[in-house]
Amino acid sequence: MQILGIGILTWIVFLPVVAMVIVLAIPKGRENLIKWIAVIATGIQLVLAVIMLLNYRYDLAGINTLEGFQFVEKYRWIDVSGVAWFGRIVIEYFLGVDGLSMPMVFLTALISFIGAIASWELPKTKGYYALYLLLDTGMMGVFVALDFFLFYIFWEVMLLPMYFLIGIWGGPRREYAAIKFFIYTLLGSVLMLLVMIGLYFSTSIIDTVTGERIHTFNMLAMMDPKNYEPGSIFSGMHTTWRYIAYIALFIGFAIKVPIFPFHTWLPDAHVEAPTPISVILAGILLKMGTYGMLRISFPIFPDGMLKYALPMALLGFINIVYGALAAMAQEDFKKLIAYSSISHMGYVVLGMSALNTQAVTGAIMQMFNHGTITAMLFLIVGVLYDRAHTRGLNEFGGLANQMPKYFGIVIIAFFAALGLPGLSGFISEAFVFLGAFQTYKWITIFSATGVILTAGYILWTTQRLFFGQIPERWKNLPDINARELVTLVPLAVIVIFLGVYPMPLISVMNASVNHLVGFVSEMGQMGSQLGILP
Repeated sequence: MQILGIGILTWIVFLPVVAMVIVLAIPKGRENLIKWIAVIATGIQLVLAVIMLLNYRYDLAGINTLEGFQFVEKYRWIDVSGVAWFGRIVIEYFLGVDGLSMPMVFLTALISFIGAIASWELPKTKGYYALYLLLDTGMMGVFVALDFFLFYIFWEVMLLPMYFLIGIWGGPRREYAAIKFFIYTLLGSVLMLLVMIGLYFSTSIIDTVTGERIHTFNMLAMMDPKNYEPGSIFSGMHTTWRYIAYIALFIGFAIKVPIFPFHTWLPDAHVEAPTPISVILAGILLKMGTYGMLRISFPIFPDGMLKYALPMALLGFINIVYGALAAMAQEDFKKLIAYSSISHMGYVVLGMSALNTQAVTGAIMQMFNHGTITAMLFLIVGVLYDRAHTRGLNEFGGLANQMPKYFGIVIIAFFAALGLPGLSGFISEAFVFLGAFQTYKWITIFSATGVILTAGYILWTTQRLFFGQIPERWKNLPDINARELVTLVPLAVIVIFLGVYPMPLISVMNASVNHLVGFVSEMGQMGSQLGILP
């Protein structure tokens, strides 16, 4: 699908960069114009995502074949002749979406648009929106790139604007939080880079242009063990080097999720970041870690995935319970929501580790549903903080009568996070438990205690904020305004709609999930039969 002769994926990825250039060209003092350009650009991006969703074919699937991807754009980007042993370097501009990435593309466009509106009152508008739009391009690129080199570039592009958005527009400890985020993420990026280089020199295919054999960054080629050169470090299956590479990739992606014990950057980043950046961070960035595992780690190293599935399930259990207990101990509203994100991403990790259709479907649904729910939660914190200039839960009380519209929105978000039937959080968690129970009975049983703990801190938070006697100083707090409702109501509608009727989301991902589960299981367990064991 093309628009003005350019593929729709190129538009949806690079439209924010075009808007960024326009923003940078606008003179200072034109803040409203800058804001509207950012909102319009992200709004058009959302429209493009909806167009893709409406034209998406549910029957196509193929994690490791080009035929399984839609809206594909594939061009030769870099072609450098080498000397002696080094050979040619060929890198492709290779974009496409399937059932794993389509929900994330829509989620990224939606949250970016809402975040642009939520950023309306922030100072230093020009610099902020320029960085925000660059961040948008990096995030969207990660979910559509099918060339590992291109994927890595988008992954790194996202790092710098997030560092400045926290470090400049954040709270009192913003420099500490930004540096901590940068160092943690950079560590994961270095591990990913090393594995990417190893895969490049291990994989070779026939060049369709010249007919010679060349190394490649093509992810789909890396998923076929027959493309590995004999004697390369990743040739064969169930080898030490492949296990090491899987662990390195896992750590790189686990930092982004974040999975215990790589989680300590998240509460600091969330607490210090401005509200819209917390929304982006929890709504989209955390999902990039689990998406990377599904897109890269599982199909390229299926033997590593199967070998370390049990430890991964245990880490998912730890995330669920530890995150919920830590959230229960918080008195800062924003830090409580940050730890709840760690807990809820644990369900994604648990579902992925079970590697059956129900569990992986639940994991991807949880990625999408957590993105919408946690975006609501951080926006809710921002609404209260903008009025009271404090996030201390023990400083409030009785706000249900003072701010009734706000109370209604909060209850929807809280009960969705709690996993109440009829709201989207319940469906995804139920699928995770249904699938994980088939593989890890006791781990799933113990993980289910996270639901009880979540109910505990959600209900306790509701009580402290909204019930009892309202303090004298909050008796004049204004209720939620129209701009804030514009950011929250669409998310609430999606949460309710997918809670009642989740089939539109399930239909998009179902064929791809089935293919991924079958492919990883077959490749991981049948290495000897395929003749690719060392």
